[in-house]
Amino acid sequence: MSIKRVVVAVFISGLAACSTETPGHDLKAGAPRSLAQGEVIGVPSPYDDEITVYRGLPYAAAPIGDLRWQPPQPAPSWEGIRIANTFSDSCYQPRHWDYFVWRREDFTVSEDCLYLNVWTPVNAQGLPVMVWFHGGTHLSGQGHSLIFDGTSLAQRGVLVITVNYRLGPFGFLAHPVLSEAAQSGASGNYGLMDKVAALSWIRDNVHSLGGNPENVTVFGQSAGSQSICSLLTSPYGKGLFHKAIGQSASCVTPASTEDANGHERGIALVEELGLDSLQELRSADADALISAMIASDWASESRIVIDGDVLEQWPSETFADQRQAKIPLMLGFLADEDEQLFPINKSLTRSELDGFLEYVAGDLAGELKGEYDADSLTPGQLQHAVSTDIFIAFGMQRWAEYHALAGQPTYLYFMDHVPPAFHLYMPEQPYLALEGGSRSGGAYHSGDLALVFGSLDKVGYDWTAEDKFVSEQMVTYWTNFAKTGNPNRPGENTWTPFDRERLSTRVINSEPATVGGVRKRILEILASRQPL
Repeated sequence: MSIKRVVVAVFISGLAACSTETPGHDLKAGAPRSLAQGEVIGVPSPYDDEITVYRGLPYAAAPIGDLRWQPPQPAPSWEGIRIANTFSDSCYQPRHWDYFVWRREDFTVSEDCLYLNVWTPVNAQGLPVMVWFHGGTHLSGQGHSLIFDGTSLAQRGVLVITVNYRLGPFGFLAHPVLSEAAQSGASGNYGLMDKVAALSWIRDNVHSLGGNPENVTVFGQSAGSQSICSLLTSPYGKGLFHKAIGQSASCVTPASTEDANGHERGIALVEELGLDSLQELRSADADALISAMIASDWASESRIVIDGDVLEQWPSETFADQRQAKIPLMLGFLADEDEQLFPINKSLTRSELDGFLEYVAGDLAGELKGEYDADSLTPGQLQHAVSTDIFIAFGMQRWAEYHALAGQPTYLYFMDHVPPAFHLYMPEQPYLALEGGSRSGGAYHSGDLALVFGSLDKVGYDWTAEDKFVSEQMVTYWTNFAKTGNPNRPGENTWTPFDRERLSTRVINSEPATVGGVRKRILEILASRQPL
């Protein structure tokens, strides 16, 4: 062994003595890997010595100073060997947020946050690559949360990567001043550009880490899924990924055409700051930007905007024209996505509810209302349930319809298995007091995350054998799809592809089955007002 590698081995072994994450776990040095920026060494996963983790690899330069609100720039090189044993800070976002399962307390944030993390089997070569984009309404979240630990997926013979990307106004602010200064003449969607930069870095470097750059699957939930949907329609994403999995959010439901480029909301935010020049904006205090975001109600509409560059038109129009990326697609939603996902308008009157139902269903408003348990719901609760179905259930099936019509392999799922509700991002304090018990939230939005990552041994509580059975299904489906573009095991065909006639949908629970569509009449009524 060279002197350089001996020094690295001694250094890594010393880390075990001060590690708070893996007490008593011996860290063993592997061979350095050569990346475009320099040499790097990973460390064993605390859950399996045969999985190597590379934490905090920079895929772009820090977007600070003059690079704030700029497309991501190449990451700088380093001298010597980088020890990839530490996750990066989370991207700048609000802290101390107590909201259902998404509660977060204080944690370190930074604008220097464009890093990714890799889990790969020891001695891997040419493995399928799975790239995770986290959710959080494009306002919060991080790829290195323990719930997203990639060990269990990597044990199935894939290389797993999780990505941090710019959030809130740092990642999506659009404003005339920023557009005028940009080479493209556009502003906003920096968080989407970060994902493109991460995928470009993966294309150029993943072979050295044991992955196949020609077999990359992107997968994401909520805002991460919406980003994937958008990148399928963007010229920037072309050729950077070869399969896609979308969980619980799409980009194809009609959005307001007002302020499509986001400038009106951007102007309101900047006015709240009391600034107007580009130099002042780029030197503005980060917490002041967060405060202005809240005070100006900047996040009231889509963070992703139609900037004429990253997104040239509404994604629904690109899908309708069949000009999206032609790749295999797997997507789906959960039974109770409306559980505390959006605020309920408690002051909504019955006449206002009737007007809303007529707007979304026309002459079928009464029939649509009858598809819900209207007698037990307040007007606000019923509007909330219908709105969630429009955004998620209808949006996901419509996305599947568009993709199947383009002749692409498409698989749709529906999870009605009810997991326990817990603090997803606070593994040290998972307990969540619900009046009806840990499973009274139903199959809630984000209830699939631990199941997909197979991280039941790392987060949450009150897991049962049934939960583990469902998680095994999902881990198998997701990794099979990443390998072949088909979630079925080799030689099986229990999950048939989706098409508009059969509406084949895989129901994921303790007794999985493929059925001819779910919530069929609700989605038919909604589709009558929003035809393909």
